[in-house]
Amino acid sequence: MFKIKVVIFIVFLVFLDLYSKHIALNNLEYGNLNETFFPLVNFLLIYNSGIAFGIFDDKGIYASYFLLVITLLISIYLIWLIYNEENFKKKIALSFVTGGAFGNILDRLNDGKVTDFLHLEIMNFSFFVFNLADLFITIGAILIIYFEIIYKPKND
Repeated sequence: MFKIKVVIFIVFLVFLDLYSKHIALNNLEYGNLNETFFPLVNFLLIYNSGIAFGIFDDKGIYASYFLLVITLLISIYLIWLIYNEENFKKKIALSFVTGGAFGNILDRLNDGKVTDFLHLEIMNFSFFVFNLADLFITIGAILIIYFEIIYKPKND
């Protein structure tokens, strides 16, 4: 029963990511900065054919397919880890990473690139443009580090 709940959670994360990208694509103009009422975050629609934070962006179609295959292989490995993980908190952390990865995989499968639209700006310094999938992956990675390195339950 628990494994079904994990699958539902991953599907929910993928849905949130893809739906947010759909809203961004239908309401934002490419390249135009749209300020929000959120501190530090604006909307800026861009496309990323690379990986996180634009690394390997615009390296051609073969690089895009290579990244797609690598991401898919990592996602399959993450599913295996989730399936074999006993600790509930670690399963949730891995699920965040998996949900984010699949959100970006589906986006990349659709048109060879990922839609990014959340722009982080601190004190007029522009940082990253990312999406919810990237946020989920980051949350999952932070949780994994926390549970593996910082917090060790007595029963592990």
